Amino acid sequence: MTLEELDKLSKDELIALVLKLAKRIAQLEGERDDRNPAKAKRAPSWVKASVPEPEEKQPRKQRPHGFARQREEPTHRVQHAAATCPHCQCNLTGGWVRRRRQVLHIPLAPVQVIDHEVIARQCPQCGREVVPKVDLSAEVVDQHRVSVQTMSLVATLREVGRLPVRTIQWYLDTLHRLRLSVGELVEILHTVAKLGKASLERLLEQVRAGPVVHADETGWRENGRNGYVWTFSTPEVRYFLYRHSRSGEVVTEVLGEEFTGHLVSDFYGGYNRMLGQHQRCWAHLLRDIQKLKEEYPDDVVLHRWARRIHRIYSWAKGFQSEDNKRRLRARYLFERLLSWVCQPFRQGQAPQRVLCQRIERFLPELFAFVADPRVPADNNAAERSLRPLVVSRKISGGTRAPQGSNTKMCLASLFGTWQVTGENPFRGCQKLLLSPQV
Repeated sequence: MTLEELDKLSKDELIALVLKLAKRIAQLEGERDDRNPAKAKRAPSWVKASVPEPEEKQPRKQRPHGFARQREEPTHRVQHAAATCPHCQCNLTGGWVRRRRQVLHIPLAPVQVIDHEVIARQCPQCGREVVPKVDLSAEVVDQHRVSVQTMSLVATLREVGRLPVRTIQWYLDTLHRLRLSVGELVEILHTVAKLGKASLERLLEQVRAGPVVHADETGWRENGRNGYVWTFSTPEVRYFLYRHSRSGEVVTEVLGEEFTGHLVSDFYGGYNRMLGQHQRCWAHLLRDIQKLKEEYPDDVVLHRWARRIHRIYSWAKGFQSEDNKRRLRARYLFERLLSWVCQPFRQGQAPQRVLCQRIERFLPELFAFVADPRVPADNNAAERSLRPLVVSRKISGGTRAPQGSNTKMCLASLFGTWQVTGENPFRGCQKLLLSPQV
């Protein structure tokens, strides 16, 4: 069609022609993409994109000379030597080690059933019966038929390995030919928790005396009922307890009225009952700010406000290494600065209004880490301590009875403390079972 013919067309005819041409262009582009898979249509946003292969394979990083895996100390030696020469049949003796190869082997040893027989004898002189006193307290606990080592293995597999009870039952039967019922395995766990009550009380005393305590809670189910697992952690202690309530009374119950340390927590209102020194978690606050930015990506004022909050937090983190007087002055400055940043948005309909109100309310509890370098600015330690219980909840779904909940919390506290202090949990459990009970 020439330009003169186009000039003669009316407005409606031109619009119809443009639509027709656009439809044809889209059709041709679709056919081209079908012929060329590399230029196919983009996948939906919820489809994970394939990782493109590198154009050129990167050369392997050169290792230092003499690099080799460290050999283990051998427990057995097996020598392989030829007795005769394969060519002339001459007898061979002596020789030297040409090469070595180590094989790591775990023997599948069956359970040892030790039968203790107490022999009674009669004295030929006085005629009395003599029965020796047998003390097996270093091998078994009370009237259990399994040894202390076996009980420690069961408890460690349950808490550290997070294995279900029936999986522990299968493991003992398959590898050691030890057949224990589910009820007996559960009773072993109850016994370990019962003997660990004294240690659990000492852990609670250490938490109350700690200068910094991290607190957090998560959901838990007991016999189909919703409840909460509370954690109170220090750098050396993990303490857990289960309660049906999420009330702040649990905080008072654990820490007591005379707690003088710093409590690090999120912004949940249950921790407001603690009237002492407090540090609110900056990670939770910054996370909420990031969610707000994602919800309002085009709000320039909101993004500028968020950058100012981040800048104040970065300045505050930099003052932790300064002297005491300068830290106190910096804390006052940061409180005034943050209040000034949030003051214009406390009222009205600004998206950051709720977060500004939260900051104004907890302002004195946001910069405790500036005045005391021992106090962290976040509550990540409590969330990390809860992680094993969260994984266990996904596996088992919770507990079935109050006794099971108490046992679970006691074992989680003991094994969590042994792990955070670097002690082998299996050895720690053995030491607990062999220690005299007060």
